[in-house]
Amino acid sequence: MNFSQMIKDQDLFTAFKGLGLGIERECLRTAKDSQLAQTMAPKALGKRADHPYLITDFGEAQPEIITPPASSINETVQWLQALHDVYLRSLEHDEYLWPFSMPNVLPQDDEIDIIQVPEQFELDYRNFLADQYGKKLQMISGIHFNFSFSQDFLDRLYQAYSGPDTFKDFRDELYLKLTRNFLRYHWLITYLFGAAPYADGSFYESTTHPKEPPASYMRSLRNSSYGYHNFTNVQVPLTSVEDYAHKIQDLVRDQVIIEEREFYGDARLKNSQGSSQTLLDEGIEYVELRCIDIDPYAEFGISQDELEFIHLFLMAMVWIDEDADEEAVAKGNDLNSNIATLHPHEEIPAEAKEEGFRILDAMTYLVKHADLPASYLNQVDQAKAALKDPKLTLASQIIKDLKEKDYLDMGRDIGQANLAKAWDKPFLLRGFHQMEMSSQLLLFDAIQRGIEARVLDEDDQFLELNYKGHVEYVRNGNQTSKDNYISHWIMANKTVTKLILAELGYQVPSGKEYSSLDLAIADYPAYKNKALVVKPKSTNYGIGISIFKKPFSQEAYEKALAIAFKEDSSVLVEDYIEGTEYRFFVIDGKTRSVLLRKPANVLGDGKHTIKELIQAKNDDKLRGDNHRAPLTNIKMTELEALMLDQQGYDFDSVPKEGEEVYLRENSNISTGGDSLEVSDQVDPSYKAVAEAMAQDLEVKVSGIDLIIPDIHQATTPDQPGYTMIEMNFNPAMNMHAYVYEGLGRRLTQDVLNMLYPELPKRPNH
Repeated sequence: MNFSQMIKDQDLFTAFKGLGLGIERECLRTAKDSQLAQTMAPKALGKRADHPYLITDFGEAQPEIITPPASSINETVQWLQALHDVYLRSLEHDEYLWPFSMPNVLPQDDEIDIIQVPEQFELDYRNFLADQYGKKLQMISGIHFNFSFSQDFLDRLYQAYSGPDTFKDFRDELYLKLTRNFLRYHWLITYLFGAAPYADGSFYESTTHPKEPPASYMRSLRNSSYGYHNFTNVQVPLTSVEDYAHKIQDLVRDQVIIEEREFYGDARLKNSQGSSQTLLDEGIEYVELRCIDIDPYAEFGISQDELEFIHLFLMAMVWIDEDADEEAVAKGNDLNSNIATLHPHEEIPAEAKEEGFRILDAMTYLVKHADLPASYLNQVDQAKAALKDPKLTLASQIIKDLKEKDYLDMGRDIGQANLAKAWDKPFLLRGFHQMEMSSQLLLFDAIQRGIEARVLDEDDQFLELNYKGHVEYVRNGNQTSKDNYISHWIMANKTVTKLILAELGYQVPSGKEYSSLDLAIADYPAYKNKALVVKPKSTNYGIGISIFKKPFSQEAYEKALAIAFKEDSSVLVEDYIEGTEYRFFVIDGKTRSVLLRKPANVLGDGKHTIKELIQAKNDDKLRGDNHRAPLTNIKMTELEALMLDQQGYDFDSVPKEGEEVYLRENSNISTGGDSLEVSDQVDPSYKAVAEAMAQDLEVKVSGIDLIIPDIHQATTPDQPGYTMIEMNFNPAMNMHAYVYEGLGRRLTQDVLNMLYPELPKRPNH
């Protein structure tokens, strides 16, 4: 079939670039001394047999990170980032991930632990592999690139086809051509991106399968005879799906391989069901490419540049007129092995170089006609330069660096640097760091616990969670099906909240609602000698709130009203209640956290100005802006200057040692306040009050703000020790997880405990 002609005739170039992509990254857990870790897989990841993303491969110290199917390279990179963050932050014992394909320091064979699982068939399979190939060979790691074309492209291409084949047969022919041509020319991938020039001496030392180390560096030990391959009697044809599947079945029947998954071809035809029989019944759904080395310089094992290059390369494998036969496939495999064996600085044969430029020219054509990003063309240009000069290839860069640093030192430094990056901002989940922080925390915890997650709408913070068919939808971190629709609106309307709770006997502040600025101003005489709070009716995060603890001028009152009306069409003027404000976070009927929020402040040291103290406090990694950190940077605006002026200070003042200076009146974290976790200090009676409020309003998740003069003195019906000022729907959870002082509470665990009672419950601290 002439696929390129169909693409031209129907102008399918734009659809041609559509893809489905999933990456599997194998790696090794590594101890501080560059030794293979001798510990169990991280307990935080739960039951490994159920985990959709973070599994264990052959050995107990051999994790495999698997991205879900994605429709773009950007989405795949997002998941690579997120999954690495989850895995690295789940590690124990100061371990890190080895950044090379070739292993770290390996112990003797009998000290390399096979995966510890209860399934005997999994143990039997791995014990067979250990006997057949040796344990150390199993420790080689790589990237598996699972690729398909988009369904839209396949459908439109088939519509352009006028032959007798069914869609299944047509699709099979497309993927067979891609696979045959890939194997014919995958030497180019090995030449450009081969990244395994060296292995530690412990790799070659084996009591059962010893090897003689090579005399010099190679471009890719993993793709050479030193790599993990089937024995030479395992040859599987790609002439048709039937020939491919039947040959694999024959190899198992004749006990040449013990299971179908023991076939280790550089490219495998795949179906989502996994077996050769479903391949026959349902056809090829995607192709798995298994010959890609780990790039030690790419933080997540493979760079976006390399992903783009391989994507374009696969498009070219379908585009070119050539369709490799079995002899050509064998030639390509031999050439790949030979090029893998060459020293990284050594020129490749002239014939291969000529082939390479021809493929790169086809790729250039596709970049221009398929309207691919400019970065794709950059990858082709760099590949052409590297084809002319082998010192520009990845393997050459590695051996250059190995002259400056020992292999083990280099691996340790890169691995530990990657670990540090994962922990740099533990309140964010890279890849999804633009989402609201509570959503990121929930996504992290769901992934860690083995719950499948899908981001339905990143801007609207909408997630789909799925554990063994149990699907839950979550918006903004804690808006779920467990809360009824009306409870949201009750809490959104502060007047209604107070009215209902007051009728139920709870303590609420008295006040008045205004929808007219003029009417509110007219009531100034009634308020001027009172302590007041002026706030918008329906906003969160302390936006638009002004507090007057002492008598105030009409000018100040009007300014406060203007600020509040700017945020909402209705404004509340309430009595100011003396005491301290606490946030009680109730989830599923229980108070899970109690937070004291102190207004923005600095502590004097007798040496530094208030401006300098603010700058020093803002250096805390937990502080940031635009809701990108659990705490907010303290600002130096007119509002803070006014607050300082009322205390007799300005930004250049030097407060005495131990003197606390406040920059804001309101205590919101979003205006620079401090968060103090006080769950263990508050009298239980207040938790019971918050829980009762949530129950009476039939609310599963709520942030309830109580003013309490003394949290140690119990509240009673006769002598209530609190006043409820707000109940908040969708309260922020990040400020409870990462606190300025105290033991943080990861409330996202409580949300997941509520949503998935069938999973083992996890504590929030």
